[in-house]
Amino acid sequence: MRFDKYEWTAISIMASLFILVGFIQGWSVSLVILNMCIISAIMTMGVNISWGYAGVINFGVMGFLAMGGLAAVLVSYPPVKEAWHVGGSGLGISFILLVVLVTSVYFITKLVEKKSHKYWLNGLVIFFGLIIIRHFFLNATDRIEEVDPALAGFLGGANLPIIFSWAVGGFFAGGVAFVIGKVALGLRSDYLAIVTLGISEVVVSVLKHEEWLSRGVKNVIGLKRPVPYEINLQSSDWFINMVTWFNSSKLNDIIDPNKKQEMLTNLVIDGSSLFVKLNYAVLFFIVMIVIYYFANKAQISPWGRMMRAIRDNEVSANAMGKDIVKQHLIIFVIGAAIVGVAGAMLVTLDGLFTPSGYRPLRFTFIIWIMVIVGGSGNNLGAIFGGFVIWFAWIEVAPLTTFLINLFTSGLDPQNAIRLHLLDSVPYFRYLLMGMVLLLILRYRPKGIIPEKVRHS
Repeated sequence: MRFDKYEWTAISIMASLFILVGFIQGWSVSLVILNMCIISAIMTMGVNISWGYAGVINFGVMGFLAMGGLAAVLVSYPPVKEAWHVGGSGLGISFILLVVLVTSVYFITKLVEKKSHKYWLNGLVIFFGLIIIRHFFLNATDRIEEVDPALAGFLGGANLPIIFSWAVGGFFAGGVAFVIGKVALGLRSDYLAIVTLGISEVVVSVLKHEEWLSRGVKNVIGLKRPVPYEINLQSSDWFINMVTWFNSSKLNDIIDPNKKQEMLTNLVIDGSSLFVKLNYAVLFFIVMIVIYYFANKAQISPWGRMMRAIRDNEVSANAMGKDIVKQHLIIFVIGAAIVGVAGAMLVTLDGLFTPSGYRPLRFTFIIWIMVIVGGSGNNLGAIFGGFVIWFAWIEVAPLTTFLINLFTSGLDPQNAIRLHLLDSVPYFRYLLMGMVLLLILRYRPKGIIPEKVRHS
């Protein structure tokens, strides 16, 4: 992972911005932005792998993120025993009947030779099979959702450490991507974009309405954390001693023991919040670096060169005997799996799962802007794009508020123009994203850190 002078300059500027925010707005704010930037960078790498490596468009980012979030719930939340007791058997019977139905259709298709008989038999088996499955399934889910609906109303999870869900989220998203790819990857790129976006909406809609699985719009709160809780740190001797040591010069200057204790208490409270956010940053950074390392290794491997050949000229690659659809499916699944990992990490950071919070603007189009701005086909560019765009998305609000107050300082505080501008601050985000995208497409169409052309 050797960086050239230009890349080191970009990294240094980004690091300086975080330090600047730390000094001006506080280190807690800086770490919050940093954590979201890292998660956004992982999402961007997932999209970049499918689009930048092989030219496979993926507008289903939102759905794959939601699958990662669902994995966090199913892995970490304790099982709701009463829900399993009243509805578990019904769901099990539904699943067994579904397997029997699929198996029956398979054997009828294989064994019955006459087409008319085959279609009629399959039609009857599917019709009556779905009616029976629906009966058991709806009875089971209704009973599950009636179990303490204010606090539970769903099956819960496996009660495992939530960090395991990061890998499970990748498997969930990859599995959904495999099904989508099998159906849609033969389509032209513009149709593929529509299909992936539509299916992602279907995935989110299912999670909103299947309360027995995800609590739907009621949300799942109180998920486990891979880092300590602030309240526990504030009562831990080792942490109090560490804070005392770091702030010994400040504390020694205070003579009054009551004021000294008050200051120490405030320092411990602030320090616990910073410590937790820093732990998250370290965990997320490790995952980002691991994905970046293997993504780079894959890109410079013979497989990576084959994917770029397919991206640049499918006809020639097909003439050389490469299975285009198969390779597109592989890269699509890999990219979606990485997005699923990011989705599980996002829910881990938030501590809650909100299916209604998955919207295309935030979790699809902003991610694509990150890829375009950073540099399609370059993993470092994808990471940098994730950092730049999310940093700008967050900081544009306080920056525009400051500028509006500065330039309207001579006006009356109740001036209509000034109040209108202040009320419009949230919309400056969209203006900035559009301007950044237009400027990048006009002056650096390959991105801030463009793909490196390697000659072998």
